[in-house]
Formats: sequence, C-alpha cells, structure tokens
Amino acid sequence: MDELSKRKALGDFIKSQRSQIAPMQLAIGTTTRRRTPGLRREEVAQLCDISVTWYTWIEQGRTVSVSPQALARIADALRLPAAKRSYLFKLSGKEDPQLPGIVDDQIPTDVIALLRKIKSPAYLLDRYWDVVAWNRSAQTLFSGWLDQKSQSKNILLYTFCEPAALTFISDWELRAPRLVAEFRADCGMRLDEPKIMALVERMCAGSSAFKRAWNIQDVTEKEGGERRFNHPTLGTLSYQQVNLRVANRPELKLVVLLQG
Repeated sequence: MDELSKRKALGDFIKSQRSQIAPMQLAIGTTTRRRTPGLRREEVAQLCDISVTWYTWIEQGRTVSVSPQALARIADALRLPAAKRSYLFKLSGKEDPQLPGIVDDQIPTDVIALLRKIKSPAYLLDRYWDVVAWNRSAQTLFSGWLDQKSQSKNILLYTFCEPAALTFISDWELRAPRLVAEFRADCGMRLDEPKIMALVERMCAGSSAFKRAWNIQDVTEKEGGERRFNHPTLGTLSYQQVNLRVANRPELKLVVLLQG
C-alpha cells in the first residue's frame, strides 16, 4: 500500500473499533438516543486527551504523522485486545511503546513445548537479544555459556565480551560485525529505548570491535545460512540456521540450528 492507503486503512480500522464499543462499557452516561452505534469521536478524543479535530483527521486518514504514544492512548481507550492492538501498530508502521519486556514466565507454553521437542540446537531470543529459553542440544553446543549461571544470556555480550567466543565461532571476524548489523536492523525503531541505549553503551564500553561495527551503521536482515563452530570437545560442527518469528509474539525469535 502507498502512504495514503495506509493512512486510510488505519483510520478505517480505528473507526470500526469505535463503532463496536458501547458507551456503557466505559461507564459513559447518555441521555439522548444515538443514531449510530458505538462511541462518538468526541468521547474517544476526550478519553485519549487529544483534540476532536486531530482525532477526526486520524480516522479520515488526513494526518501524516501519528505518534506511537497517541496510538497507544487510542488503543487503550478502545480497549483493544492484544491481536487488534498489534494490528493497529502494524498498520501505522510504529512500535507499540507499551510492548512489555519478556520474562521466562511470559513465554507461551506451546512455544516452550515446541522448543523441548526440537532435537537440533534451538533457542529463543527476546527483543533485546537475550536468550530467554533454550533446549538441551543448545545447552550442549554452547557449553560454558548456556549451561552456566552466567551474568548475561545476551547473545551480543557473549559474542563480543566472552573470550571463548573468539575461537568457538569459527568465522568470528565475519559473523560478529554482521550480528551487529542484524541487531541494528531489528531494533531500528527502538534505538532511543532506554534498555537498548544502555545495552549499546555497555557493549561499546566493553568491546572495541562492537564499537567499530556499531559506528559503521551497517544494516542487514537477520538471515539463515551456514554457522560453523569449534566445540572444545565435539570438534568442528556445521549447521544451517533457520530463524522464525512467534506468530502471536513477534518480538520473540526462534533460532534453530539444523545439522546437515
């Protein structure tokens, strides 16, 4: 879709959701009969603390820029469930500022069950590239990291700040800078997020190689391909990496290493 079509699709979706909210659901009193179902634009604008004119422009697709914060207030006012809220932000091309961080007990149980059934090394990355879950094969492959209670399970910290990674990742000189470019692409809309800023600052302070790669500002999509490792006991290992997004939690990435 072109920009105009995207704005219209966003406005039409918001309008359709407004029409499905009964005033009584939000404890909004009414003394007059309504000609159309749902909330009035004035009521939603008041709930969102934005002007009626601007809200009307959003529904009509006339405004060029709607901030993520304004969209979040609209989503809250319309009481959008998770799927509809995600769809709203996809239409806008913006990142939901209220997207929660991932902790272990928030990972869908079916994803954990799938992870355990996969025979090949597999792990789950959150939006900050922390490995939040992994299977036994991954624990065996990444011995000295995932099999220990290390300070951090962040894949960037491991790659650049763990001395053993330099020899474990057989083509470290090529893979490490590409990893930085993939991370920049993945968090491009969230570079001003405090946790992202803190991670980048920590990485730049702890690794001159990361700092050089980060300052180049290279960007590339996270792709699969051959991954080779020099395991201390298993010797040279080669895998084909497959990256998958969790459908109902797109901020989670499932990485599977398939041995040919």
